[in-house]
Amino acid sequence: MKKQATNSILMIRPVNFRMNEQTAVNNYFQEETDALQATVNQKARTEFDTFVEKLRKAGVHVVVVEDTLDPDTPDSIFPNNWISFHGDGQIALYPMFAENRRLERREDVLDQLEGEGFKIENVMDYTSAEEHGVFLEGTGSIVLDRVNQKAYCALSPRADEDLFIEFCEDFEYTPVIFHAYQTVKDERLLIYHTNVMMCVADTFAVICLDCIDDKKERKSVEKHLKEDGKEIIAITEAQMHQFAGNMLQVTGNDDKTYLVMSQSARDSLTEQQVARIEKHSEILSSSLETIETCGGGSARCMMAEVFLPKG
Repeated sequence: MKKQATNSILMIRPVNFRMNEQTAVNNYFQEETDALQATVNQKARTEFDTFVEKLRKAGVHVVVVEDTLDPDTPDSIFPNNWISFHGDGQIALYPMFAENRRLERREDVLDQLEGEGFKIENVMDYTSAEEHGVFLEGTGSIVLDRVNQKAYCALSPRADEDLFIEFCEDFEYTPVIFHAYQTVKDERLLIYHTNVMMCVADTFAVICLDCIDDKKERKSVEKHLKEDGKEIIAITEAQMHQFAGNMLQVTGNDDKTYLVMSQSARDSLTEQQVARIEKHSEILSSSLETIETCGGGSARCMMAEVFLPKG
């Protein structure tokens, strides 16, 4: 039986975290900071460790892999962009927009998972698309409804339509394609990753519908969510900028579900939105201020869900 939320996640502990100049060109969530590099990295590590501790306390199985100084991978803390793990034992490796992010793909990460008893049956490798300037950044670009076999994708320079459709054919997902925008200096620009504006959980979805400017596309996304029985919890664009769309549902002790988000995301929600979410899942939040400011990603980006079977 397919599940939407898993109890096992992979996280990469950073050693040289900073604002990645190669991703800042189209990640409008990143901000410059005057803090020294060593200070930024130390703060990020502290935020990471506190986050992991909270997840483990809730009963989530967290596989932590320590990053290495060489090669230089400032965004390694966001592993869900280069790899995804599936219940049939397949994994997918994805083509990355920033050249220094391609260095995040590491064989030893797979070795560590296999060492923990997870079985990898097959690798679907899409990374050769990088040679043609074509990208699809994992579950950053793709938001999966694993139970209903639907894949949501907001097209962007980091999410190619043809490659997304190829992924859906390979993994037997129905593609739901649209465009999502944010206002940057009075201009409507494409959002770099789908998972900053929507989260699909087992019985509900949190989404910034205001980002989908095309009415037909917006109706299509709503239709798919509704026909699969999801309660739609809409957030504003201002809330999205506090990473309220960047959430992930996980399971903890006794199969209890949690909706995991940053403290800034939690603080941006109204009492009514919190009440609607908590009808379905308990909220688990942690402060990720440094990671969000410099990295332009939040809680969901830091967690690569492991659905692999155990051997």
